[in-house]
Amino acid sequence: MARTWTRIHEHLGCPPGPLTFDMVRRATDDNLDEFDDLDWKEPLPQPPRDGRWNEFAKDVAAMANTRGGLIIYGVEDKTTRLLGIDPQEANLQQYAQWIRNHVHPYLPDLDMFELTDGTKSVLVVDVPASEMAPHLVYGTAAKDKDQQAAVVPYRDNDHTAWMAEHQVERAYRDRFARVGLAEEQLQRHIDFTTRTITAHASAPSAWFIAVSRPQRPLPRGAYTMSRGEAREVLKSAERRARALHGKPLVPGPLVGMGPDTLLNPRSGLRRWVCSNLESPINREIITELHYDGTVVMAANLSFIRESEEPPGQDDDLLVSERLVTACCYDFVATAQEQQRKLRLDSALQLTAVIISPDKPRALAPLTSQWGDLQGRESTPPYARRPHYIQPAHTSLSPVSAEEEGRGSADELCMDLMNQFGL
Repeated sequence: MARTWTRIHEHLGCPPGPLTFDMVRRATDDNLDEFDDLDWKEPLPQPPRDGRWNEFAKDVAAMANTRGGLIIYGVEDKTTRLLGIDPQEANLQQYAQWIRNHVHPYLPDLDMFELTDGTKSVLVVDVPASEMAPHLVYGTAAKDKDQQAAVVPYRDNDHTAWMAEHQVERAYRDRFARVGLAEEQLQRHIDFTTRTITAHASAPSAWFIAVSRPQRPLPRGAYTMSRGEAREVLKSAERRARALHGKPLVPGPLVGMGPDTLLNPRSGLRRWVCSNLESPINREIITELHYDGTVVMAANLSFIRESEEPPGQDDDLLVSERLVTACCYDFVATAQEQQRKLRLDSALQLTAVIISPDKPRALAPLTSQWGDLQGRESTPPYARRPHYIQPAHTSLSPVSAEEEGRGSADELCMDLMNQFGL
């Protein structure tokens, strides 16, 4: 997804919005200087020759390793004259292939598009500031075509330079710090949801809790979904869950909370909340759509009706494999629909866990035997009864396809249930 605020917007005093050809023309007429987030290029990207580095891959990696920005082809860099390009010669598939082959780790959020006024055209390469920096560029040495080498470029004002060893070390430290912060944010949502559940729980219970968070969350104030839009996300998520999972044997959270709750999200702290904790006629469920792209989902796996006897203090808490599977599919479907609605251009980090909020208790799995998916669930004699379940983690790429969503849901479910020895 192309950014809506760039150095060109700032220079021209334009409000946030899509970049246009007229904005590029006005910036070149003003002789806007190159900087670390703006690079003018006259010819289109060319294939490497004589063992040189792939210049396109190098320029993209350098900008991703700094703070992101625009590379615009069709502008003379010395004079900023708008010369234009031949759109027929712009091979976007080839350029994307160069990035896949030469830049590691892979840079998935790159956006390339043409702008034209009908007479002249330019190619815009919008490079995001990468959460996975530093990105290395791989190539072959000029004297030995079989010898692979790697360098780490970055933007130093208006030109590209190579990182020294201490800069590479710092870049990796920064990446690990970002990853650690993201994990802290995920755990913070899990902890808050656990405290909320504990305050409402009236009987011992096991809960499924899952959190999805974009690697680059939307900044505060960037976009706020209306109640109607939040409702549409949840309705679309219910349809997507059916497409991913088929017809589940037990209803997942999106169905289990009931249509009145699902279609009536309430406002929260920079989020929309669907919760039936106040009136748990059905299984207690929480679903939150946060303005920054985060999704939180929780479901009581040990729901009992008023006519049933609650588990004793020493009884195992039963965890149905079918229900956990339905929860994972509903959660992934909701994360995908939120991702599409907000047009998030970064990958999602997904974490799911099974907990007993009041105190650690033995958790006993329920699963069908001998592959009989329709049969009655029971606890296998060989199953483990853990008191703690480690969180399961996976990820989703931007605008992920159904097959990837299905794979992520299966991965979460398998990682959770395998801890019971199944």
